[in-house]
Amino acid sequence: MTDLVADLAERVDRLLAEHPPQETDRWDFLRARYDAGLAWVHYPEGLGGLGRESAHQQAVDARLAAAGAPDNRPAGNVIGLGMAAPVIRTYATAEQQQSWLRPLWTGEEIWCQLFSEPGAGSDLAAAGASARRDGDAWVVNGQKVWTSLAHDARWALLLVRTDPTLPKHAGLSFFVLDMLTAGVDVRPLRQMTGEAEFNEVYLDDVRVPDANRLGEVGEGWRVTQATLMNERVAIGGGVGDRESGAIADVARRWRSEPSARRPELHDELLRRWIDAESLRLASARFAQKAEAGTPGPDGSGLKLAFATLAQETSSLSVALDGAEGLRYDDWSLRRPDFSNPEQRVSGFDYLRTRANSIEGGTSEVLRSIISERVLGLPAEPRVDKDIPWKDLAK
Repeated sequence: MTDLVADLAERVDRLLAEHPPQETDRWDFLRARYDAGLAWVHYPEGLGGLGRESAHQQAVDARLAAAGAPDNRPAGNVIGLGMAAPVIRTYATAEQQQSWLRPLWTGEEIWCQLFSEPGAGSDLAAAGASARRDGDAWVVNGQKVWTSLAHDARWALLLVRTDPTLPKHAGLSFFVLDMLTAGVDVRPLRQMTGEAEFNEVYLDDVRVPDANRLGEVGEGWRVTQATLMNERVAIGGGVGDRESGAIADVARRWRSEPSARRPELHDELLRRWIDAESLRLASARFAQKAEAGTPGPDGSGLKLAFATLAQETSSLSVALDGAEGLRYDDWSLRRPDFSNPEQRVSGFDYLRTRANSIEGGTSEVLRSIISERVLGLPAEPRVDKDIPWKDLAK
């Protein structure tokens, strides 16, 4: 282990010497880091990694951050890093991996997911956007909704129905769509925070090459399940280091603003701190399982716990602010700049975290997954599993 860590430190030092962060363009540095295998060290060589254990990544990141190296993790890249990359690694061809992963990791190309539809949200397997084979391409028609970052995305993970005569889970296929393709229409949806980070997307005679298919025709649900499990681990694993994220903001204010302290909130703060630390430790364990292969259904518990913690912590933050916590009124279609943690607005966080129990799988659906596929409890009756999709009530 010591030799492996020393080897990584030497690689980092060599990267910094050949590409000094203060003198190197941001994109050039990130590309060089990827090529050096220091992007995600647990990925294979040639794909931004070195085939090492993921535990080594933290040391690499810390050494680079101390040297002032640029970060590849802006908020707009979460879907690419957390959902698209693992699926590409598992299901894409070697040529596709070489083409997509490098600009995905650097953030030069943003990704989104074209999954949910107006008539198929929580019941994603009921998706009805159609894909008809036409030579070496597929012609796609339909509507997707709640598509985060579609307005910034170059690529999309796309779930479509290729055979409506089969039951809903069996007639789906999975593609990668170039969002610049003719017939793709992205329209913003304003949220109650005032911003518009997600959209509705219309697909009118959009041609998708068959070469952009991930998995076999009709195996779309299997690929989608892998994507969703990675998504839930990515969302639930967003707690970072000890006392980071939302709980860090609350704890910092509790320590620095004595006027905000109230006895009845002290117990609440301690409970949320313990929850955050428990989630952090569970997140580390699930991340290791995810890197060893496709994460299982128990990742749903991680995302469920994260959503609950985020909502409870944001409520605590508003309580510390008192009446001031209700004064958020930005309606500019853009997310406020919170690069300085002390500028965060508790009212914004309170409103935004309401979506945590919906996005990435509703808490109700996740509880069903946990009960049936983790705890082994009897499944809910489902009368539509064996009926052709075309015969289902719409």
